[in-house]
Amino acid sequence: MGMTGERRRRVWRWALIVWVLAVAAAGGLTLWLQDSTEPQGPYGWDETKPDMTPDLPPCPTPDRTGPLIACLYAEAR
Repeated sequence: MGMTGERRRRVWRWALIVWVLAVAAAGGLTLWLQDSTEPQGPYGWDETKPDMTPDLPPCPTPDRTGPLIACLYAEAR
């Protein structure tokens, strides 16, 4: 029985080593692929001025042959 118990421990040890290596490789691959899908920099903030109104496109002028068009702009505060 001593020989089979020793062999069983060796098999479990190798299975554990293979599992740890597979988890480490999969984690590294996941991080590498996740970083490669993000856009490249430079990152920055756009400066806004709350006093200025944004440039809005002009409202279309309705013609008598087409559908009635309503144009409404709301300012968010």
